[in-house]
Amino acid sequence: MFLKKFKQTFMLLLLSLFIIPNNALAYSEYIMAGGENIGIELNSKGVIVVGTYKINNNDPANDAKLQIGDTIVTIENNEVNTIQEMVDKINTYESNKTISVGFIRGKERKTTDLTLYKDNNGVIKTGLYVKDSITGVGTLSFIDPKTKLFGALGHEIIEKNSGQILEVKNGKIFETDVTSIQRSENGNPGEKNARFYTDKVDGSIFENTKQGIFGNYTSNLPNKKLYKVAKVTDIKKGEAKILTVLNDSTIKEYSINIIRISNEDQKTKNILFEITDKELLEKTGGIIQGMSGSPIIQGNNIIGAVTHVVVDDPTKGYGIFITNMLEEAEN
Repeated sequence: MFLKKFKQTFMLLLLSLFIIPNNALAYSEYIMAGGENIGIELNSKGVIVVGTYKINNNDPANDAKLQIGDTIVTIENNEVNTIQEMVDKINTYESNKTISVGFIRGKERKTTDLTLYKDNNGVIKTGLYVKDSITGVGTLSFIDPKTKLFGALGHEIIEKNSGQILEVKNGKIFETDVTSIQRSENGNPGEKNARFYTDKVDGSIFENTKQGIFGNYTSNLPNKKLYKVAKVTDIKKGEAKILTVLNDSTIKEYSINIIRISNEDQKTKNILFEITDKELLEKTGGIIQGMSGSPIIQGNNIIGAVTHVVVDDPTKGYGIFITNMLEEAEN
């Protein structure tokens, strides 16, 4: 009897050992490299305080001890996720009414009392400047053809007024055309300027993390070459290329030289490289904003994505290992 139980247990353990590695490596061995310039719209969980103001010498935000970066999530215990929801709720109250506001600061949930006032035009005011979404430009890094998961940017999106990572309720990526380039100079990174087509949606975003933004690709999969996903040990110093858009929607290859490879508890700055492509240097002066997420290709492998510029020398930049992005997309 004991031997029978032991055999059953042993078989279960073997089964577990075979199952776990497959779950740990759920992404495809071959994926589509991106390079497309994309518009990004993120909608926050709650309404973010980005500034404050006085109303006829009253300072309601200060009195309520609300700060820039706080995220308002309830008004009188009613959930609010958008500015319109917040305004609709506040407009049901009269001036000089004190209301209960629930908000998140860091990882802590708090409540406070906020007094409403009318301005000189009789409009009820809170003394708060707020936002509920962020829109910008970046580069698509990959699409996994098996799961239709996509990744972009290779780093998190920060709400600039608070300096905090935006907690995402939902979002989308959509088509753009690059219209012009502001060149990078030492100490002053340039940027892509783009025309947005917000109605031409290619995917829905479900996550904003330190390894990038991730979501489900909802358009038809493009007819593109598949690249093998490189293990960290496959990546070598020396020649490589990046895929990105500098004009309209045309993806082009540009040569780079990998200087250093690092896996020392780094999640985003794994690859240090310099741009060697004369055309790219002439057009951009180096890495520019909007280039984040541009896939890095070495041989027939996709090895990473561009994440950061070296501000004092924009001809150099950093990249994240593609495996770090794929693992985060699967979480």
